[in-house]
Amino acid sequence: MRYATMAVLAIAAAGAATMVGPTPAAAYDYPYCAQGRGVGIPGDCSYQTYAQCMASASGRGLYCNLNPRAALNQQPRGRAYRGY
Repeated sequence: MRYATMAVLAIAAAGAATMVGPTPAAAYDYPYCAQGRGVGIPGDCSYQTYAQCMASASGRGLYCNLNPRAALNQQPRGRAYRGY
């Protein structure tokens, strides 16, 4: 009976260890989106450069624009604080 209990605990521990596994990839908002009919707004935002976006949009009736989610995550550029 003791060996059966140990076997069940070992199997449960092995199952729990496989569930922990690798974490999913973090979502990343690339700076350019292909937008237009069929892809919606903000569109297909999987382009690191404007040239990549334009190459993908070419012949599909799409245009490229800045990703609004990536643009809003940037820190605003304000005036430098002067302490006088």
